[in-house]
Amino acid sequence: MLVVEDEALLLFTIADDLRAAGFRVFEATSAPAALKLLDALGSIDALFTDVDMPGGISGLQLAATVRERWPVAQILVTSGHVTLADRDLPTGGKFFAKPYTPAAIVTALRSVPAG
Repeated sequence: MLVVEDEALLLFTIADDLRAAGFRVFEATSAPAALKLLDALGSIDALFTDVDMPGGISGLQLAATVRERWPVAQILVTSGHVTLADRDLPTGGKFFAKPYTPAAIVTALRSVPAG
């Protein structure tokens, strides 16, 4: 799974919590960096991204790209500035307002089997 967050402490914390829960986690601090990593990986089973990202590509644009390239990937989106409805997300995406609990993210990831 790929976690994309520009706030270093938040990135470290959720990535560490997800690893502790048994997930293989890759990290990126911007959407362009995430896309570069995804190109290198070739596939992804889940994405957890913040909406507001540096680099000219939003987390929502990144999520849409992941949905297009890997239709079965789980998409989780977070923000501390906006609240998104299901219609604002790629198909099947889930929104988590900040502050979220790591347990909520782990539960969401485990609720739907990854493709």
